[in-house]
Amino acid sequence: MTKQAAIGRLFLYVCGMTTTTTADEALAAYSVRATIMVQWGDQDAFQHVNNVVYFRWFETARMKLFERIGFDGKDAVGPILASTSCRYKAPIHYPDELVIGTRVVDVGGDRFTMEMAIFSPRTGGIAATGEALIVAFDYSAQKKAPLPADVVTAIAALR
Repeated sequence: MTKQAAIGRLFLYVCGMTTTTTADEALAAYSVRATIMVQWGDQDAFQHVNNVVYFRWFETARMKLFERIGFDGKDAVGPILASTSCRYKAPIHYPDELVIGTRVVDVGGDRFTMEMAIFSPRTGGIAATGEALIVAFDYSAQKKAPLPADVVTAIAALR
């Protein structure tokens, strides 16, 4: 185990978080997954991945879920991000091959909430979690719209 991986595991222990050994165990409740390689340039002067990069990874995971449910913005009504957040649980370092799990946890008439979790094999646990509120948006009329029925059906099939 590298020094950085040991520090990551120690961080999880000190914060009272448990670690698992596989992405399948950690992300069992997440229906869509994306694998992302950590790049050397993702790190900042503090030798860990910069906080902004996590949002780029969440964006990649969101797009994968949008593709799965057919809500990719090619129709008049598409998704728009209303809000997003990230909770950092352990530092991520280069090199690492992350798995990001994504799931829909709430559906409303014109919106749904997604949760994301980043699993790091290097630390053996969840390194960050996030949330995104997605609103159906009519790009022609420039206003929110009801979620298309086929999107609601596709989300239900994932849950």
